[in-house]
Amino acid sequence: MTHVETELNSQPECWTRAAAGAAEHRSVLPAAGERVAIVGCGTSYFMAQAAAALREASGQGETDAFAASEFPRGRAYDRVVALTRSGTTTEVLDLLQELKGRTRTTAVTADPATPVMSLAHDTVVLGFADERSVVQTRFATTALTLLRAHLGLHTDSVVEDARTALASPLPEGLVGCAQFTFLGRGWTVGLASEAGLKMREAALSWTESYPAMEYRHGPISITTTGTATWMFGEAPEGLAQQVRDTGGLWIEGTLDPLAELVRAQRLAVAVAAARGLDPDRPRHLTRSVILTP
Repeated sequence: MTHVETELNSQPECWTRAAAGAAEHRSVLPAAGERVAIVGCGTSYFMAQAAAALREASGQGETDAFAASEFPRGRAYDRVVALTRSGTTTEVLDLLQELKGRTRTTAVTADPATPVMSLAHDTVVLGFADERSVVQTRFATTALTLLRAHLGLHTDSVVEDARTALASPLPEGLVGCAQFTFLGRGWTVGLASEAGLKMREAALSWTESYPAMEYRHGPISITTTGTATWMFGEAPEGLAQQVRDTGGLWIEGTLDPLAELVRAQRLAVAVAAARGLDPDRPRHLTRSVILTP
């Protein structure tokens, strides 16, 4: 079994642990009413998008999400939350250094022996969710679970759905598809983007992601026999039939959207295996992006 498989299979236990420990981190996570930005790179950026949409939609405060390299330096926030598995990503460290002494920052990381610990005002260490893989799975979803629990939006049913996602067979014919499109709405747009990233990283797949309502505005033109469209959350009315009319395979998201992401992670591993690829050694990628001057 690859590192990726081992780590993605451990997610229900990681989520349970993160949710149980959310209360002890309450003082360093965004308080209701604060104006907040959540930043990250790659997978962490997509988790930031999901968390920001959840927080703002639940009425707990204006919340933006940015790739760390694109943070708007001229904006004022009460708190900036940085998601960084490694604690060494250059763009995140540069931003935290710039904000030090000016804006309160919280870093959510997996490794306490990294530079992020001294650059962030507050830290949350999810060491139990750290990974050997280059491809992120459990750290990202565990960090999002922590934030969902902090917002009061996590339930035990999410963990049960994750167990279902791990135990149930993937839809027939899905692994053999030549192209994959992931769709989301609201907070699940970030999850759809992350599903697409997993497929590109682990399986070198032709994969795209969009807000569900935008899919009709051009992207549906590539959908045909041998392609798949996967919806995270409730689909817009009529969209499933439109996809079926193209001859494409429609995958309905029936589980909690975070558990659907686990299914997509499994798909990435399965497609990689079918193509003779090693998901533990993704092409051109390293565990952390560290830029030298």
